[in-house]
Amino acid sequence: MNCTVNGKPKELPDGMNVEELIESLGMSEAICAVEVDKKLVPKGERVSSVILEGQQIEIVTLIGGG
Repeated sequence: MNCTVNGKPKELPDGMNVEELIESLGMSEAICAVEVDKKLVPKGERVSSVILEGQQIEIVTLIGGG
């Protein structure tokens, strides 16, 4: 299925959930926030949040600095 991830088109497998997407991007160890269609997905709901065709997903990580 086709979706948009961080502003770029991406082909994802049918039935993929938000947690699987994070893992596939190599971000499973990062502290991050995820929005699907501009709605925040709480960490406890990432496994149960199945991505649908055409959804827009934004993943934001924290970056330290000073």
